[in-house]
Amino acid sequence: MIILNSELNDITAIFKLYQLATDFQKIKFPGNLWPVFGKELIIQEINENRQFKIVIDHKIACIWAITYQDAQIWEDSENESALYIHRIATNPEFRGRNFVQSIVDWSKNFAQKQNINFIRLDTCGRNDQLINHYKKCGFNFLGMKKLKNTSELPSHYHDAEVCYFEIELA
Repeated sequence: MIILNSELNDITAIFKLYQLATDFQKIKFPGNLWPVFGKELIIQEINENRQFKIVIDHKIACIWAITYQDAQIWEDSENESALYIHRIATNPEFRGRNFVQSIVDWSKNFAQKQNINFIRLDTCGRNDQLINHYKKCGFNFLGMKKLKNTSELPSHYHDAEVCYFEIELA
């Protein structure tokens, strides 16, 4: 297993993984499905070195993106130094390998090198299985709330309650 920055030639695979993740959401967690993400967003993340992949045996096993700001979702906590993880999508061939823990371990190292104090992620809707999984991976569950302003967020945030998760780095 190796963690690398995604590259522009990964875009087809990235969108395939997003589609497979959305198909999985339809079965497991209907109601809060990912929208189709814009190609421009993914290109920007790749160009800014904010889109990552786990590669196993020359196959993309998992992807995710990071950002250093997330004001619309984190609202009052946004001014703190944090790394925000978004859109974790796992290739079904590699499910069950606890990539979230691998991403957490990688994120701690990545954040500490940049003097970042928090690792954060969010998810829409109450999914107790996912909440417990994130907690097992080291996140503190901070609770749920409805966002005040979702105008610039993807549609799955509109009218949804958001679960907040955080790891504070020492």
